[in-house]
Amino acid sequence: MPQTDTPSEAQVLAGRPAFADALRHHRTARRFSQLDLSLECGISARHLSFLETGRAKPSREMVMQLADGLMLPLGTRNALLQAAGFTAAFPASELGSDALKPFRDMLADMITRHAPNPAMVCDRHWNILDANPVAGTLLSALGKGIQPLNAVRILTDNPDAPGLVANLPDVLAEMSGRIRLEAMEAPSDEILMGHLAVLEAACARHPVKAAGPRSPVVPLILNTPGGQLSFLSTIAHFGTSEDVTIRDLRLELLFPADDATRQALAQFG
Repeated sequence: MPQTDTPSEAQVLAGRPAFADALRHHRTARRFSQLDLSLECGISARHLSFLETGRAKPSREMVMQLADGLMLPLGTRNALLQAAGFTAAFPASELGSDALKPFRDMLADMITRHAPNPAMVCDRHWNILDANPVAGTLLSALGKGIQPLNAVRILTDNPDAPGLVANLPDVLAEMSGRIRLEAMEAPSDEILMGHLAVLEAACARHPVKAAGPRSPVVPLILNTPGGQLSFLSTIAHFGTSEDVTIRDLRLELLFPADDATRQALAQFG
């Protein structure tokens, strides 16, 4: 009786389906071992290995279980489902659609009410979609020549940024850490990876000075014709929505970090 050759590991890996590649990519980007992820998801490491080599095909429920364990954003979960041959689970409405008009109205109201403090709305790639007039005034200098206006690129691509942002090294380091975490959640997102690359290059050009104890917060300190303005930032995400577009938005609200800034902003009221 002729012997049947057993495929080698290399042959199995070369022919594995898109889902298997995507799963392994997301797991390694998260720096999880197969054992780590299997424990997180409540499945055996052996079954996870079979899923990653294509020896086993996942159910829709298993894909969602793995996506939960990997803490993937909704858009990435949709992509993982589609790689496994299933339809997307989460809607991705256009921000300008009628379905999202109530949400757009709510955002517009929030940034308007935040005046005279600056406020802006960004998408997942930190493109600035909307801003109140105070934020628009500040961004007019920071965003000079940057199109589309982007919260990362105004720090890395504007040659005037070192003169406009008094504590640019600290701000770059804080933004770099934030984008690194977001890129870990969506490792296939080339735009986020590009942001991370330019931020790391900018951090190398403008290193943080290690001098004494560091502050527990990193303000944004801007040099303006009327003097320095210092802000603390809070960023809101909309985690209760099942829509990819809404879940990916960021609402950034800036607050005065000192009395001088508070008094300067009062003139906008």
